[in-house]
Amino acid sequence: MLELNVKNESSRLRAVVLGYALNNGPTPSIDEAYDPKSLEHILAGTYPVEENMVKEMEAFNKVFQKYDVKVYRPKMIENYNQIFTRDIGFVIDDTFIKANILPDRERELDAIQFVIDQINPAKVVRPPEEVHIEGGDVILHDDYIFIGTYKGSDYKDYITARTNMQGVAYIKNLFPNKIVKEFDLVKSKIEARDNALHLDCCFQPIGNGKGIIYKSGFREEADYMFLVKLFGKENLFHITRDEMYDMNSNVFSIAPNVVVSEKNFVRLNTWLRENGFIVEEIPYAEIAKQEGLLRCSTLPLIRD
Repeated sequence: MLELNVKNESSRLRAVVLGYALNNGPTPSIDEAYDPKSLEHILAGTYPVEENMVKEMEAFNKVFQKYDVKVYRPKMIENYNQIFTRDIGFVIDDTFIKANILPDRERELDAIQFVIDQINPAKVVRPPEEVHIEGGDVILHDDYIFIGTYKGSDYKDYITARTNMQGVAYIKNLFPNKIVKEFDLVKSKIEARDNALHLDCCFQPIGNGKGIIYKSGFREEADYMFLVKLFGKENLFHITRDEMYDMNSNVFSIAPNVVVSEKNFVRLNTWLRENGFIVEEIPYAEIAKQEGLLRCSTLPLIRD
């Protein structure tokens, strides 16, 4: 049995599901693009090729091996994108929540069923159909659960709107002892620089009481100010519009003082080291072309 335990984003990691880039399938058509950044690269002819994405994911895997983390990989589906495991499920405390993802991605959940089978069935839940929630929108901070959502009346028209208010209510009911705070995110179907696909595209806690944030990712300034007051402005690394586009807030913590980051995030990585972090730099710029990065590729199961 897997004894699940995830209460925050940065406690020492012991077990994780890491996505898979092998047998990734052909470049999607314009109609198949799930987000504006993928669409941009499909149109430009710069969509990432499988060979490069495999190399990037294996570099990530090597970092996990270095820190003696137990890594599970999905079962391979022929010609199918299985990189972003964070979309298909997530753990809060000792409970595994299956995400209600886009219908065409249901097979990704089947590919990690062998992991789910190792969890106490009483600790595996599936929200009702009207609940939309994805792991990239759920950020844990001990007593707090932060959830990215979109409150616009045109929610149904946005494929980039992934978590609805029914999702927020579902988590509130499931974890009545937690402080659940939702954040209304900026969405765009056409401009990736103005699209916070998930909450972890514009905010993520790291270490003990620090974080990375993009102010303009929040539709309401009050949501941004809530985080500034909670963490302290001096503890937050503010990223630019282009750094948000490059996914600077989507790093991944293996321990309070160890962060895996993309090697081109020079300004961020310098700040992290100045603040006492060990930065494990890896190449991940090709995978980033699909509007996802390191946190998106992982599904943590056990942290200390």
